[in-house]
Amino acid sequence: MTKTARILIRSWSLAAPAAALALAGLSVPAWADRDPAYAAARSSGQVGEKTDGYLGVIGGGGDVRALADKINIQRRANYTERAASQNATVEEYAFTQGCMLIQRTAPGEKYQAPDGSWQTRGAGAPQRDPRCP
Repeated sequence: MTKTARILIRSWSLAAPAAALALAGLSVPAWADRDPAYAAARSSGQVGEKTDGYLGVIGGGGDVRALADKINIQRRANYTERAASQNATVEEYAFTQGCMLIQRTAPGEKYQAPDGSWQTRGAGAPQRDPRCP
């Protein structure tokens, strides 16, 4: 099993309890919450998921950039902590998370394709990097 696959399996096992808590209406970690500004920016196509595991700004003003920066700082802290516990680099862990986050985009949301272009998710699966597990 590759290191990326091991990270993905561990990530899914960590994400499942958070999803269950969210469905039950209970509190989830701050990095998993979507505040209304984030939800609006995401649904309007101003931000999208990047292949490197971070949020990209596609359009919008300084408020959108500040929001994306805040979320990316939280993601980086989370990735750093989790990568260390799994003997992975932050970049390896972030890439694996990018694969998962792109897979979880909803139709109409933006994501970065493997060639670096921004795509809008349709009804089918998004284009993902061939290295994604």
